[in-house]
Amino acid sequence: MKIVVLDGYTLNPGDLTWDGLAELGELTVYDRTAAVETVVRAARAEIIFTNKVILSREVLAHLPELQFIGVLATGYNVVDIAAAAEKGIVVTNIPAYSTPSVAQMVFAHILNFANRVELHATEVRNGKWTGHRDFCYQSTPQTEIAGKTLGIIGFGKIGHSVGRLGHAFGMKILFHNRSTKKDAPAWATQVSLEQLTRDSDFISLNCPLTPDNREFVNRKFLSLMKPSAFLINTGRGPLIHEADLADALNRGIIAGAGLDVLGKEPPHPHNPLLTARNCFITPHMAWATLEARNRLMGIAVENLRSFLEGNPRNVIKAG
Repeated sequence: MKIVVLDGYTLNPGDLTWDGLAELGELTVYDRTAAVETVVRAARAEIIFTNKVILSREVLAHLPELQFIGVLATGYNVVDIAAAAEKGIVVTNIPAYSTPSVAQMVFAHILNFANRVELHATEVRNGKWTGHRDFCYQSTPQTEIAGKTLGIIGFGKIGHSVGRLGHAFGMKILFHNRSTKKDAPAWATQVSLEQLTRDSDFISLNCPLTPDNREFVNRKFLSLMKPSAFLINTGRGPLIHEADLADALNRGIIAGAGLDVLGKEPPHPHNPLLTARNCFITPHMAWATLEARNRLMGIAVENLRSFLEGNPRNVIKAG
C-alpha cells in the first residue's frame, strides 16, 4: 500500500513519530502541499492523509487508485464526501482527540482576563514593582471568577468539559444547545440563546459551524451582552462577524475577547481584530498540545489499520 501524507507538519513538526503509519505501507510524508502539487504528489497513492489540503471532486477524478482518505482533524470539509462516496473511497476523521486541550485553552483566555498574569509579570520585569511605594502592585483590577456566570454555546464533548472546569472554579454554568440535553449534569442549566447572552459574564463558543449559525455573533448578539462580559472562541472563526466584534470591542460594548480561531487563517494583516481593544488572539493552537497530537496520531493509525482489516471506523458518510 502506498501511503501519502500531504501536510503533516502541523500534526508532527518533529516531536512525534510516523512509525505507526510506516508499518502499514510505503509511507511518504510532505510537510506542506500546495494545491498545484496535490495531484502529482498523490498520484498512485491508495491511502492519503490530509489536514487542510483540499481533495475536491476535480482532484479525486485524477486519483483512480485511491481507496482511503484519512482526515487528520475532526472537521472534514476539505474532502468532497459525495465525490469520494461515488468512487467508493472511504473517508475517516479524528473525533474527540483534543477535548481536554481545547477546554484548557478556554480557561487560559478566561484566566488571562481575570488575572492578567503576563501583563503583571512583564511590568515587574520592567521595574514597576521595584519602584513602587507599596508591598503589592497591580496595574489592572483582578477578578475572581468564582460566582461568575459562564455561558457555553454548544454542549458537546468540549462544551461539557468547559462547563465541568467552570463548575470546579465555582462558576454558574448556563448552556445553549441545538437540541435538548436531557442528560445534562445538575450543575448546568440549559437556557435560550438570548438568556445566555444577557446573563453571562463569560461566553464560550464551542458549537460546530453550520449554514444557520455563520456569523451569528454579530452586532445584535454583542449588543445583548453585558458591557463587562468577555467572549471566548475556540470553535470556528466564521461563527463571528469580525468587523462587528472589532467595533464592539473598540466602543466598549463588551469588555474583551479571547480568540483561538479566525475566519481566515492565517489572518489578513488588515483584519480589524488584530488591533481591536482588549482582544487577545492565539494562533489556532488550542488543539495542538503534544498530548492531543499524540492522541490524533494514534487514532489516525488505528483508523487505517481498521480499514485494512476490513472493519473501518470513524467513517464519514455522504449526505
